[in-house]
Amino acid sequence: MNLENYPQHPWKIIEEGWNKENTKASESIFSLGNGAMGQRANFEEDYSGSSFQGSYVGGVYYPDKTRVGWWKNGYPEYFAKVLNAPNWIGLHLKVNGEQFDLNKAEKISAFYRELDMKTGLYTRKFTAIFNGTTISVESKRFLSLARPKLGVLEYSITTDQAVKIELQPYIDAGITNHDSNWDDQFWAIDQKVGSDNRAYIEAHTLKTNFSVGTFMAAQLFEAGVELDSPATQKEGDQKIGQVFTHKLKANTPLTLVKLGGYVSSRNYPKNSLEKEAMGVLDEVAELPFSSLLEEQKKAWENIWKSADITIAGDVKAQQAIRFNIFQLNQTYTGDDAGLNIGPKGFTGEKYGGSTYWDTEAYCIPFYMATKNQAVARNLLTYRYNHLERAIENAEKLGFSKGAALYPMVTMNGEECHNEWEITFEEIHRNSAIAFAIYNYTRYTGDLTYIPEMGLEVLIGIARFWCQRTSFSKAKNNYVILGVTGPNEYENNVNNNWYTNYSAQWCMSYTAEQLTALRKSSPKDAKRIEQKTNFQEKELAQWEEKAKNMYLPQDDSRNIVLQQDGFLDKELVKAADLNPAERPINQHWSWDRILRSPYIKQADVLQGMYFFEEHFDEATLRRNYAFYEPLTVHESSLSPCVHSIIAAKLGESEAAYAFYLQTARLDLDDYNTEVEEGLHITSMAGTWMSIVEGFAGMRVRKNCLSFNPQLPKAWDTLSFKINFRKDIYSIVMSQDRFECTVNSNAEISIIVAEKKHVFTNDLSLSLS
Repeated sequence: MNLENYPQHPWKIIEEGWNKENTKASESIFSLGNGAMGQRANFEEDYSGSSFQGSYVGGVYYPDKTRVGWWKNGYPEYFAKVLNAPNWIGLHLKVNGEQFDLNKAEKISAFYRELDMKTGLYTRKFTAIFNGTTISVESKRFLSLARPKLGVLEYSITTDQAVKIELQPYIDAGITNHDSNWDDQFWAIDQKVGSDNRAYIEAHTLKTNFSVGTFMAAQLFEAGVELDSPATQKEGDQKIGQVFTHKLKANTPLTLVKLGGYVSSRNYPKNSLEKEAMGVLDEVAELPFSSLLEEQKKAWENIWKSADITIAGDVKAQQAIRFNIFQLNQTYTGDDAGLNIGPKGFTGEKYGGSTYWDTEAYCIPFYMATKNQAVARNLLTYRYNHLERAIENAEKLGFSKGAALYPMVTMNGEECHNEWEITFEEIHRNSAIAFAIYNYTRYTGDLTYIPEMGLEVLIGIARFWCQRTSFSKAKNNYVILGVTGPNEYENNVNNNWYTNYSAQWCMSYTAEQLTALRKSSPKDAKRIEQKTNFQEKELAQWEEKAKNMYLPQDDSRNIVLQQDGFLDKELVKAADLNPAERPINQHWSWDRILRSPYIKQADVLQGMYFFEEHFDEATLRRNYAFYEPLTVHESSLSPCVHSIIAAKLGESEAAYAFYLQTARLDLDDYNTEVEEGLHITSMAGTWMSIVEGFAGMRVRKNCLSFNPQLPKAWDTLSFKINFRKDIYSIVMSQDRFECTVNSNAEISIIVAEKKHVFTNDLSLSLS
């Protein structure tokens, strides 16, 4: 990816100049979404060059049968594929009877595209010579936040001479996934309908039987005047569209406005999909492109009011954080409790599934602070609704009596990740669910979630950890054997510190919550105990195992050990590796990686980030100094945690470098893989690296606490926080801290370890 084509701008992502080697990367970076659907930034017209076609509908997936060389008991039956959906943006453009293709143009004299993050508008412009005719095209496209089933496209053409133009807008349901295990056909077409300027295709997914109606309508304008309606054309069994034929005068703009989108059986009865689709088009039939765009601008303006982070003095950092915030809001709006946040969002198919532990570990803090608490509660409710499946997942691995193991990857609560070292061993994911419940209640002050849903989830998780431990006579402690910690470059290890510590905490926390509920609401406690078949002896077992959990450590260095035997490795720092062999996951054998000391992402430090209040600064500093130099940061989730810890320790240069790595991971294509899609869930970590890292925000003593550590390049940092239904407007510089709260009540806040009580406005000197 040639970064010279991408100038920096505080509100826009820009590509200047044509470089077809960038095409697939740009398709990812300029992706669009509105929480219900999304699409990569594919060209509307035909393109024969290298491309990754992708359109996606939230919650629609296919259970691609697991493919492994050696089947093991307990393997998931399938891997949940994020499905490439029918494509509604397609457009054949013929000039004097020849199909236009930018890849076949004689010359491309200008090429420009931009993604306006303030409005969600994607614009592409180019001028090319094709068969002796100079053609200029400008396309504008957005997916409506105000109308989540609708996408809008305006496509304008101008030529330097009179030509015959054929424009054929279409829907293509003959699509395939970029990757699949068995090259299965994922979709079956049920009907195609075309009349006047509209077209509709209904298809259903095989096995999962989701029905999706893809619709479109098109109008053609010359110099702003609408032309005659098109003729309907069906292209084989898989396409339907229209044909506009027009003799275009030189230097006269010809503009196609195309509306399209999806309705699905997730939200409507299957027999009403066509009616619903036509209803969407009826609602906007009289609205021009400009009116729909104005709706879009207002919807995004409302989001940015609460979500924006402003950085003065550093355009590179400013562009990056807005890109991350923009993509998070394109992926998940909180309007549909049945959806979650997939690692690629609507930008690609890699990893599959819609839910990883990333949601609880990284995303919930962002949504809690930038939206109302109901959005974060929806994410926790999603897990509660999957509790029975989590119990089934544990049963498949031999656990019983209501023990729950949440999946590593899922669409419907059922585990669908089929690598044994992840599925069976990366069980620390369970603790992230429990931590999210704790984090949510601590942050929002919402005490209703625990009795309504949370305690049932906690009991299932505590039961799992209780059964997963075993007693070691040699250590005279409980141990957890055969796991993969957050560092996936270590498989099948014993006593991963993070796993053991978080399991210990989960059992203690669950016992505390049950005991507290018995006192505050005996009826709720009794109801939950009966529903979960809780036995009194379980409480004592959790407390006993938590108290006597083995936690590996090295006394000579006064650090905790990532796992048993970690110090048997050759502890060569990552900085001493041959740069030509980085990233190691693209150059080394798996055997060599497993024998190395190199850490893919924060592992011990992940635990110390979560449970920061359990450790003094000296302990954190020693462990950071030991483990960070061994970390290769080859997970998108790694730099943000290290940035937060480095900022806390006053390591400002390192914190800033990690921030840029996490914030510009995709924009600068650090891992040379952005063409596969963006790293959506790690983008929430980018937000944390600013708010929790440089601003030092925490919840302490039942109020917000800040400990600013701004990078030298930043003049000011400003953002808003929704904390317990009050909006805090924060502005900080190198020597001042200001806070405004929309409340007439007295507000307590801690700044640089000192507590302040104020009403509405607080301004402090930090010098």
